[in-house]
Amino acid sequence: MTAASVSVAASSSDLSRAALARVRPDVRAMHAYAVQDARGLLKLDAMENPYGLPPALQAELGARLGALALNRYPGERGEDLKRALAAYAQLPEGHALMLGNGSDELIGLLAMACDLPGATILAPAPGFVMYAMSAQMQGLRYVGVPLTADFELDEAAMLAAIAKEKPAILYLAYPNNPTANAWDPAVIRRLVAAQGAQGGLVVIDEAYQPFANHSWIEEIRKDLAAHAHVLLMRTLSKFGLAGVRLGYLIGPAALVAEIDKVRPPYNVSVLNCECALFALEHAEVFAQQAAAIRAERTQLLAQLAGLSGVKVWPSDANMVLIRVLGGAEGAHDRADAVFAGMKQRGVLVKNVSRMHPLLAQCLRLTVGTADDNARMVEALRQSL
Repeated sequence: MTAASVSVAASSSDLSRAALARVRPDVRAMHAYAVQDARGLLKLDAMENPYGLPPALQAELGARLGALALNRYPGERGEDLKRALAAYAQLPEGHALMLGNGSDELIGLLAMACDLPGATILAPAPGFVMYAMSAQMQGLRYVGVPLTADFELDEAAMLAAIAKEKPAILYLAYPNNPTANAWDPAVIRRLVAAQGAQGGLVVIDEAYQPFANHSWIEEIRKDLAAHAHVLLMRTLSKFGLAGVRLGYLIGPAALVAEIDKVRPPYNVSVLNCECALFALEHAEVFAQQAAAIRAERTQLLAQLAGLSGVKVWPSDANMVLIRVLGGAEGAHDRADAVFAGMKQRGVLVKNVSRMHPLLAQCLRLTVGTADDNARMVEALRQSL
């Protein structure tokens, strides 16, 4: 290497260090959201719907997408989709709806809109990782309140945290991820009331609504006044369109109008819109798929309950949380070993044992087809 090239390399390194110094230190200290490499594996780690569109619908959708004006910015199709979603969800009186590029974007927009000095976001823990990540990215304080050992809401601790922290946003996932359970509605009502009394927003996250027996939108309809500070968030990912990236937020029109001001223009593409509209036009196909997944979940829970060496929790979602028994309390070595064994046998699940102390030795399994689940249970049995 010549002296000139050494000088150029040194200069390039200095420039890189100087540019990196402009990135926030807390961002540089963060870990990026990791997506597992599923090539060659049965992918049961991300709560995806295992069913695709029937061939005839694939061809019909392809023709519609091919006819779109991709040279134009998204326009009125977004409004068409909002109207279709409002009809599908049976929007409560006085409520409006906004679209997001998946729920993740909506969570980020909520943090941005509520970023007042000293603002706090509060949620039960363990919960969806994006609640904490969005707070950190926006420079907000995040407080996670531990669930009980059986992953139920600790009502006393939650009420105390609401009183002390006065959070701008309280997130309640219904059902919860990664624990898969739907919490006691009576407890949720009291938390909603407490958060309203101190002047904060509540966001009920219903990502897994297609697989649950109850939706909070029914509670909203029954008592609009008690939910004047409540936003309901849903996604079409678990509906069966994870690759489309389409989420939506429902709430009192005045609240939604304010949140919508921080939404980037054209955040939802014409391709997203058309795919979502097409799915809603064929909602009965996706309803049948959800019913099949719920039936398979019942069978999967029974099969897992018959295995020695695991503890299984009930599920209201399209996932099941299990704990691998036999390891040291609070550790994750057994979960690591079983996760690796299942992966070696061609099945990818989610190792959540490091996400929170309450999840020690836990794995999260996606509910798949009957064949998927049989293969997963056998890989688990052999790996225990």
